Amino acid sequence: MTGDLSPESLPEIQPARAEAARRDAETAEFAEAVLSGLAAPSRSIPSRFLYDAVGSALFEDITRLKEYYPTRTETALLQTYGAEIARRAGPVSVLVEFGSGSSRKTSLLIDALPNVDTYIPIDVSESFLVGAAKRLMAQHDGLTVTPLVGDFTRTRVLTGAPPGDKLGYFSGSTIGNLARDEAKDFLENAAQLLGPGSAFLIGVDLKKDLGILLPAYDDEDGVTAAFSLNLLTRINRELDGDFDTTNFSHQALYNADKGRIEIYLESLTDQEVHVLGRHFAFRKGERIHTENSHKYSVPEFAALADGTGWTPSTVWTDEAQLFSLHLLERV
Repeated sequence: MTGDLSPESLPEIQPARAEAARRDAETAEFAEAVLSGLAAPSRSIPSRFLYDAVGSALFEDITRLKEYYPTRTETALLQTYGAEIARRAGPVSVLVEFGSGSSRKTSLLIDALPNVDTYIPIDVSESFLVGAAKRLMAQHDGLTVTPLVGDFTRTRVLTGAPPGDKLGYFSGSTIGNLARDEAKDFLENAAQLLGPGSAFLIGVDLKKDLGILLPAYDDEDGVTAAFSLNLLTRINRELDGDFDTTNFSHQALYNADKGRIEIYLESLTDQEVHVLGRHFAFRKGERIHTENSHKYSVPEFAALADGTGWTPSTVWTDEAQLFSLHLLERV
């Protein structure tokens, strides 16, 4: 999904045959991950599969919840420090966003960067990319949008990227979903992808009181629970599953030893389910691990990033020390 776009051309940005092949490959990858994950002694499914079109929309709903502080705190940091971020990032002309979603915070960053004329969002949800591209081109005259559909952790080439210094943007503390070794691998790949002279702005959630942290992952209205349970609905729809979603509950726990929130789907009863003809038995209380969200102190994240091809440069935090923005410079 690449190329200079106009709002009228966005819905037809890929040939039907290429799009069908991509979707077939995604379904095969999803099937392999689900079948192997459910068969494992400690059952788990990678968090990236939470983000189908429905899951992506539900996550956007989560970002608007009163309990979910990361989005509004990061937005406030961009509003307050956007000009300073731009000065320290240098004369970048290409903005590359990893796991862009709806790109709603991105407009603030584009406004702050006087030389940016190209925006490259990378996300697994094509519908969100199309919507974001249309909206940003309408908001920013002369902006070229070159979307890439795919897993941002596996993107190896910025197809269609013009010459010029690049700024990477990884918002919302999504880097916390990666295990520490995965985060290092991602940072190393991003350094190669963005190239010499680039910079990288990363949102990182900070360690904090559990009274603030846990409700952000288990809100009283049940939106986060619906987001988690949608994974089972997706399995039913795409992989001929027969999960009864009322027999599972969303669980958010804090693992102090690993410094992370862990998300599970817990079986409420002894039950049997089927996926692509395979049989899986669940005991009451047995869990499927679906997501992690690592929390860092400022020094912890700086130490993680150092030596991955980046040098930690500047950190911005809010007064309550809920969230941080880290600017890294390419070594």
